[in-house]
Amino acid sequence: MRTVKEAEERRNEILDAADELFGQKGFDGTSTNDILAKVGIARGTLYHHFKSKEDIMDALIERYNVCLLGKAQEMAADTSIPLVERLIRVVKALNISGGSSKDMMEHIHKPQNALMHQKIQKVVIQGVPPILTGIIREGMEEGLFNTPFPYECMEMVVIYATAVFDDDRVVMTDEERASRMPAFICNIERLLGADSGSLMEAMQQMLGKGKGQSGD
Repeated sequence: MRTVKEAEERRNEILDAADELFGQKGFDGTSTNDILAKVGIARGTLYHHFKSKEDIMDALIERYNVCLLGKAQEMAADTSIPLVERLIRVVKALNISGGSSKDMMEHIHKPQNALMHQKIQKVVIQGVPPILTGIIREGMEEGLFNTPFPYECMEMVVIYATAVFDDDRVVMTDEERASRMPAFICNIERLLGADSGSLMEAMQQMLGKGKGQSGD
């Protein structure tokens, strides 16, 4: 048991060092020698845990994804929050350029980390629609939504959100991004067969709460 614990600790040390180095120098600019020096281990120890630098990157991405998808699942499962608000919170969280994941994801958006960014987006596109679909099915049971394609609708929503609201894919000013959000919400209403304005009203209430809280 002790050996397993030590192996896991060492593995996390390597990942923490790589995470810091990738943030400073980028994935392409970081060598395995850099990681070895940072952790203070021999090359054989590194290769005992990871086959290559790419293997380290994949393990880091998995760690990011557990965090990102975990937060989305927590928001989706919090029944103390109204259903429509849960839906909008999860969709807004998909903007990995900002929000609660800003600090964690900051260096992912650097050009030298483009491959990491691409891989994370792929997992988000695969992992988030099932979470959102659960919310939509709840809404269908309550009569809030009416669509024969709940999963496909959420897949479209996630793909658009990660493409258009991500600073790396489409460069926009804050004003341009703000103008697209109402259009985005309006089209989600149509996709889901929701009452016109129902999601828009919830979004405006959420923004209003945020402004009120920040002014306290």
